[in-house]
Amino acid sequence: MNEDELNMQIRKFLKEVGVTSQREIEKAVREAVEAGELDPNGAIKASMVLKVEELGVEHVVEHEIKLS
Repeated sequence: MNEDELNMQIRKFLKEVGVTSQREIEKAVREAVEAGELDPNGAIKASMVLKVEELGVEHVVEHEIKLS
């Protein structure tokens, strides 16, 4: 196993997750605010589940995102 290559591959995966997740959250928030379903000065609760079946890993991260 090449530790440097593994590190690079994990970072690429996490970058893709971060970028695509941010886009999806921003889009959904924008649409909900425009539809009057979400207070633009409020907050939303978000969670992310990382699952790696081959390793038996399931990791959950929860966070409150303030909108203003």
